[in-house]
Amino acid sequence: MNIKEKKSNIIEAGYKAVEELIKVAEEKIITNTEDDVSADRLKNAAATKKLAIFDAFEILTRIEEEKALIENKTVEKTKTTFTGFAERKSR
Repeated sequence: MNIKEKKSNIIEAGYKAVEELIKVAEEKIITNTEDDVSADRLKNAAATKKLAIFDAFEILTRIEEEKALIENKTVEKTKTTFTGFAERKSR
């Protein structure tokens, strides 16, 4: 198996990973099974969803870059950082 085939396999695996991350992001935070949901639990669930979404975008961006390399095309690299209010203001 050559490098291009391996990269193509990794790209396919990346698409599958993105699908799984989408499933995580779509899951309900509050279900009818619990009466009391603590604020910490809600915060953790929201953070997990945020991480899943940002990871999915990062994977897709990297997939685009690698596909372009395989096809010998040039792609503009953009530095995308997702930071919160406090992180932006601390500089």
